[in-house]
Amino acid sequence: MVKSELLYEKVMLRMDMTRETGEEELQEIILSVLEEAEAEEFMPLSEKIRISRELFNAFRRLDILQDLIEDESVTEIMVNGTENIFYEKGGRLYRTDRRFLSEDRLNDVIQQIVGETNRYVNESSPVVDARLQDGSRVNVVLKPVAVNGPIMTIRKFPSEAITMDQLVRMGSLTEEAAEFIRRLVESKYNIFVSGGTGAGKTTFLNAMSDYIPKEERIITIEDNAELQIQGVENLVRLEARGANLEGEGAVTIRDLIRSALRMRPDRIIVGEVRGEETVDMISSAMLNGHSGSMSTGHANNPADMLHRLETMMMMGIDLPLQAIQRQIASALDIIIHLGRLRDKSRRVLQIEEVLDCSDGRIQTGTLYEFREEGTENEKIKGSLVKAGEIRNRSKLMAAGYKEV
Repeated sequence: MVKSELLYEKVMLRMDMTRETGEEELQEIILSVLEEAEAEEFMPLSEKIRISRELFNAFRRLDILQDLIEDESVTEIMVNGTENIFYEKGGRLYRTDRRFLSEDRLNDVIQQIVGETNRYVNESSPVVDARLQDGSRVNVVLKPVAVNGPIMTIRKFPSEAITMDQLVRMGSLTEEAAEFIRRLVESKYNIFVSGGTGAGKTTFLNAMSDYIPKEERIITIEDNAELQIQGVENLVRLEARGANLEGEGAVTIRDLIRSALRMRPDRIIVGEVRGEETVDMISSAMLNGHSGSMSTGHANNPADMLHRLETMMMMGIDLPLQAIQRQIASALDIIIHLGRLRDKSRRVLQIEEVLDCSDGRIQTGTLYEFREEGTENEKIKGSLVKAGEIRNRSKLMAAGYKEV
């Protein structure tokens, strides 16, 4: 580590800080520094290649995180200060022996990531969400909120969007359930995907969106652009923006939903609802002629998702609870709930139909539910089985489906 730090400083000294150093020029500087170091002390070719890559990544990419970023089997990276770096692979957490040379270097990497999404983070505004160029989600927390040093969590997205067929092969749901969801999407049912953190909500929403007819005009709205809608030519992607250093210029999810309604969308897809924007998603989008709209939300089960929607709507509109419940029941057709089981596998646990509002709550009916059948080789066995018939068939009938 000492050698790498000294070499890093030597490369820094040779770079012209008055202008941007090109990649070829940087590689030449690194090579010359390594040749001088090798003249003083023998360096095996493998070590020379490794250090050269590390130095290049330190100046042009994400430093010691680059190898983890490029490893497709790694799904999440957790940086707890300069020395405690963990990653998730195959549903299990591992600790890497790699370390950042200094807290300044870690902060440089953080500022590089955040700056590329036109956001900022500092001690006065120490929390920010951002994304990598491939759409991977990034969350950053700095001092003084992060007591032990800068914290960064990167949730990686696959280079290619996972399809519903792949999810079926992975055991997340059955072919029968996937075909049922395809018909719901094509018939323009309004669908919410619920689940806890890391349940795979965005991945599932991506897969489900592949069932949308390609000739439709789709508008996606997100805090951080993560959705990978495939094959739709008439696609508009909108991303929210935080306020600038003067506290001005913020563009919220709610602003974007209102704007999207004036863009003649066939469907509106909101990556996740978290607050008062739920009013516009439910009342303006789903209830006003934009059937087939979709979104996701954090919840422990479908009933919890409905309670959270009620609460979030109450944050943005002054209406009695019963009126809000009626709006949700009228707007929302289906809730697909995902979960992460004990063996870390991600499964569709329930598909619920939203029915009506009575007895002071929104009524639902279970269409599919996951039934566990035991374990084998530490893996949970079970499948998503049909538990009931859909009652609201009008959209299916209108789309030409006589049987479900």
